Amino acid sequence: MAGTKYIKPTESELEILQVLWNKESATVRDVHEELAKQKDVGYTTTLKLMQIMHEKGLVKRDDTSKTHIYQASVSKEKTQKHLLGKMIDNLFGGSSTQLVIQALGNHKASTQELDEIQQLLNDLKKH
Repeated sequence: MAGTKYIKPTESELEILQVLWNKESATVRDVHEELAKQKDVGYTTTLKLMQIMHEKGLVKRDDTSKTHIYQASVSKEKTQKHLLGKMIDNLFGGSSTQLVIQALGNHKASTQELDEIQQLLNDLKKH
């Protein structure tokens, strides 16, 4: 999507993208079955959302066979970076420090997670 405006996925579209990022490619039925494990969703709703996502350019569709195969058109990392940047700007007044304080204050981090965070901080201090 280089050179084009970023399309912000809805919450439901993000759920579908998460399935596609994990599976790399999937049919509507595959995506629907994954979503149905977490919430009550109709097959036709999943189908319609994926068709809309295709029109928006969020997913690619291979329709060379009878069963259409979908893949995410947007990268997980780019989407996370964009949405996190918007959240920091809109919710935390542009302060990534406030985001981290809030996240760590409201979420019990494991020792491994804290070690990873400490390593990241150490690396940032070196640069």
